[in-house]
Amino acid sequence: MSFLPDLNSSVLRSTVRATNAWMHLLSPVLRLRLLVRRSEIWLVAIASVIGVAAGLAQVAISSSAYGLQSLLFSLEPGERLSALTGSPGLVALAVPLIGGAILVPIAYLVKRNGRRMVDPVEANALHGGHLSFYDSLVITLQTVVSNGFGASVGLEAAYAQMGGAFGSKLSAFLHARRSDMRLLLGCGAGAAIAAAFQAPLAGAFYAFELVIGTYSIAALAPVMAASIAATFVSGWLTDAHKTHLGSMPSIDTGMFAALMGLAVVTAICSVALMLLVSETEKLFSRLRVPALFRPIAGGALLAVAVAFAPFVLSSGHGALQATLEAPPASLWVLLLMIAAKMVASAVSLGSGFRGGLFFASLFVGALIGLAYFRGLDMLVPGMIGDERVAAFAGMTGLAAAVVGGPLTMVFLTLEDSGSLSLAITMLAVATVSSVLIRQFFGYSFTTWRFHQRGETIRGAHDIGLIRSLTVGRMMRRDIRTVNAGVSVGTFQRMFPLGAAKQVVAVNDEGGYAGIALMPEIHALDTDMLDQPLDRFLALKTCVLTPDMNARQAAQQFEEQSSDALVVVSDRISNRAIGLLSESYVLRRYAEELDKVRMDMSGGSRGSVGAPGGLRK
Repeated sequence: MSFLPDLNSSVLRSTVRATNAWMHLLSPVLRLRLLVRRSEIWLVAIASVIGVAAGLAQVAISSSAYGLQSLLFSLEPGERLSALTGSPGLVALAVPLIGGAILVPIAYLVKRNGRRMVDPVEANALHGGHLSFYDSLVITLQTVVSNGFGASVGLEAAYAQMGGAFGSKLSAFLHARRSDMRLLLGCGAGAAIAAAFQAPLAGAFYAFELVIGTYSIAALAPVMAASIAATFVSGWLTDAHKTHLGSMPSIDTGMFAALMGLAVVTAICSVALMLLVSETEKLFSRLRVPALFRPIAGGALLAVAVAFAPFVLSSGHGALQATLEAPPASLWVLLLMIAAKMVASAVSLGSGFRGGLFFASLFVGALIGLAYFRGLDMLVPGMIGDERVAAFAGMTGLAAAVVGGPLTMVFLTLEDSGSLSLAITMLAVATVSSVLIRQFFGYSFTTWRFHQRGETIRGAHDIGLIRSLTVGRMMRRDIRTVNAGVSVGTFQRMFPLGAAKQVVAVNDEGGYAGIALMPEIHALDTDMLDQPLDRFLALKTCVLTPDMNARQAAQQFEEQSSDALVVVSDRISNRAIGLLSESYVLRRYAEELDKVRMDMSGGSRGSVGAPGGLRK
């Protein structure tokens, strides 16, 4: 018995020596790939590198867009476009129109390429974390042109796009697992948002809620490392500043109840904003404006904003700061500002300018909060003691509903205001707004755009694996067939009871005719034996095709209340090529769901004992 421990120890030592020996033979790149696969520390290090790249990308994008605005609108140093007070001049009226014209050839080249570009959420949900770097550069260029020429869109989409592209590119270079690739893409996107707002916690939870799709202990260290690195780089290279509003008041019961009412208002307004964008797109379509030339039409409409309402231009950083420091006293002015900014954003996005609603939702939310404060103060004076609290609640509620990241908005409030009690209250506001949106509308702005396109994505969860589980992969090909024209008696002699559960009937041309259910056919009366089998076949029109996925197949089984369905090559030839049972579909579907959950929970980092383990 004493021999076994010595043997095991010697085997273990030999294995370690062999592993170290072949590791020294690997190239530095292969060795790095192996270390990232085996060690969580190395994964965190790679995430930090991605965070640095995302921070640099954020600085480059924001500097480019602001440089364009300064040049085109003759801004003074430190002046923001949306906070413009003087007249920008007659030349500036044509700037959005020129921006729309510049987007036309870019859109033409994208269309001719024939490939639909995806964002980080779709890349993680459908493509296992694969995000094209070239496409991301094109999207970023479109966004910088849109924002720089005054369209009412934010740069946050470009930040997340480039940050995610760096994460995807580096993880592909390292031959990372699918789960690690999704994680590192999320690290890049979240880090870029953290850099933009100088808020590492908000950036980290942007990654968890919107890109990765879930929070896990294993993902915490890489995501936080990337966000902190990006925040440091961006703050070091730019004169980053936050909103300083002084000490915030404590929240009493009456104020809390009033803010819950504001949460309901922001949920309603978020639906109105999302529908306004989609309806604007439909309006351009009904007016028969060619898709390629819609940015020019949108730019012409935005020229009105340059002349009369410059606060709606760009993402609204300057206008938000000015509004929080010196809010308009009139309720009607606030309502007019809300409507103008929502219409400008809808026109910009609906006409084909590239960008997002992240910061626009913060600005509009602040305006809604201030308007709510003014209206409530007329009815119940002093119920909300400080208009700044209402502004923060409006920002949190609307952005949580539009962007789809309630905790992201709560941590942004905490890092911006420094008030823990305010952040706790904002958590309740974001929760109420998000629950109402999910219950009665079902989409954030990102997933609403997917829905408009015909996708079924409702979040960043990895459904790509499940979609790849097709009927063609799961079906049995060893099916038993019979001609539908034989008599019942002939069929009973050919297939005695117990020989099979079901037999597929085909016509003279080999096309599917139905399923002969053995118990039912053998239970027919003797006077039916001369009747053709075709009269007693089941499921004559209900079939599956090889390209259907597991979810679609499961729906067919539920609708037909059948244990098995025939798979045909296509709907035209209708040739039976296989059989699929409901129990097998559900079992394989559950297995894939479990695999996705394990990937998202970030299971243990497996050790690799040979170079062949480097392959996915």
